[in-house]
Amino acid sequence: MKILEVKNLSKIYGKDETKVVALDNVSFSVKQGEFVAIIGPSGSGKSTLLHILGGVDVPTKGSVIINGTDISTLDETNLAIFRRRQIGLIYQFYNLIPILTVEENLTLPLLLDGRKPNQKIIDSLVKTLGLENRLKHLPSQLSGGQQQRVSIGRALMNNPALMLADEPTGNLDSENTKEIISLLKKFNKENNQTLIVITHDERIALAGDRVIAIEDGRITRDEVKTDEYR
Repeated sequence: MKILEVKNLSKIYGKDETKVVALDNVSFSVKQGEFVAIIGPSGSGKSTLLHILGGVDVPTKGSVIINGTDISTLDETNLAIFRRRQIGLIYQFYNLIPILTVEENLTLPLLLDGRKPNQKIIDSLVKTLGLENRLKHLPSQLSGGQQQRVSIGRALMNNPALMLADEPTGNLDSENTKEIISLLKKFNKENNQTLIVITHDERIALAGDRVIAIEDGRITRDEVKTDEYR
């Protein structure tokens, strides 16, 4: 089952002499449960692609269909609701709310959606993330690795159709990087969570099922890894 379809996606900034083509007719699809790493040099267009997939930017042309919904057809209100329910976002610098506790940051997507958190789901998620003794802490009282684990938990709280991560290990040391990669792979394999990661980190690319390489706004390589390379 295709959870994501990207069709003829282009993004152009400026015009005439200042025209920049960030994405140039990009097309691909992702099946439910895939772990896809998108790689490329700085300025290749991969972050622009992630922002469009996450519904926080709009393409110049083309479409993004997530779980059967073309997000370009949604108005601002319905797009915000769709993002909250169907897309989990993980950022390099965590983007946690500094005045909220770990527990409040984790449950924020549910509260914004007017839904009561399911304590059993929260307890299970918190245990997997190793945050049982940190629920009342503020983000400033956590290590970088712990903050990123909160960010992952928040992204998963609504059981999204698609989880997107932008350089999730880019601000972490080697030990925490290994832990975050292990967690992402665990949720991907055990929960069949579809995951797309923008990364410069070869370790994440090696952990995924598939690698898509982008240069100058175009896909230059799209390969599914065999067991030989896992």
